Amino acid sequence: MGDLLFQLFSMLVMVGFVTVFIYILVSYLNRSKKSSTIEDKLDRIIELLEQERKKE
Repeated sequence: MGDLLFQLFSMLVMVGFVTVFIYILVSYLNRSKKSSTIEDKLDRIIELLEQERKKE
């Protein structure tokens, strides 16, 4: 009975590590997408401001 519990515990630990790794990877990818959209918006704002300066 103890061997079975140890195997189950070991499997749960391994599955937990894989789950945590996937969660960290997905959250990192989502952050990089958000930051790229913010950078794109800031670039657009800068372009508009430069266009306004040229008009004056």
